[in-house]
Amino acid sequence: MHYCFIINNEPGKSGNAEVIRNGIESLQNPIDYELYLTTAEKSATEFVREYCAENPAKETCFVACGGDGTINEVATGMVGAKNKHLAVLAYGSGNDFIKYYEGKDFRSIEQLVNGTPHNIDIMKVGNDRYSINVCNFGFDSVVASTANKLSRKGNKNPYRWGIVKAIFCGRFNRIQVKADGEELNPGKRMLLCTLGNNNHVGGEFFCSPRAKNDDGLIEVCYSKTTTLVGFLGMLKVYTLGNHLDDPKVSKHFIYRQSKTVDVHSDKQIELCLDGEMLPGNDFHIEILPGAISFIIPA
Repeated sequence: MHYCFIINNEPGKSGNAEVIRNGIESLQNPIDYELYLTTAEKSATEFVREYCAENPAKETCFVACGGDGTINEVATGMVGAKNKHLAVLAYGSGNDFIKYYEGKDFRSIEQLVNGTPHNIDIMKVGNDRYSINVCNFGFDSVVASTANKLSRKGNKNPYRWGIVKAIFCGRFNRIQVKADGEELNPGKRMLLCTLGNNNHVGGEFFCSPRAKNDDGLIEVCYSKTTTLVGFLGMLKVYTLGNHLDDPKVSKHFIYRQSKTVDVHSDKQIELCLDGEMLPGNDFHIEILPGAISFIIPA
């Protein structure tokens, strides 16, 4: 197996390359490897796609060394390729994807190289975008968009400030959502909607508590609009992932498991794909079962 360590080389993170190289060289059993440092946004996706096209038969593990954005870029470049695996070294500021694998060490190179491949799903959004963790919109995407901007400026607790902004301008959304063709809340305003392949978003929100990333289904959690008092009352329940079971809160949610989701808004909105924003009016999301071979750490 050849290992390709793809390292997020954003300012302030370039030192990770030396740490990772030292970790590789200290392994008891040497591995065949190379390092690739990202040069710009989406450069990881371009690199992986080109590598897969040039080395179709070579068994390779692409190790995403960063957070959810890096994982998304690497996974996007792998879709459709054979003899290729995805692994993660959690060196990013946002690490929601790995929360699915409770108790696993995603900072250990030794555990990585001794891990086990397992086929997992990925969501395809439109023609060429993907989400391996969670796709969300409405209130959540206002939070994420604000948090992204604040994070680039070095603000602390960007998601908390994102929530504050969304409370005032992200609670009333006219967005049509269809799950396998069924319109979930015809003509009504909505608060938020999460499409889960995994469970967590925003660092602390257990948004899709029943999601499984290998069942060939999208976990759809659609929330109706509520009052400010009602919203504040259900926020903690939603954060802990009890919003589908607590009867006082679950009445505000519509829950489905589907293979496709269609989203429409007359007003341009943003979908949040693993933390990255995608603007538009119409989106078609489908699940690609078992499309990614993921290395679960030993």
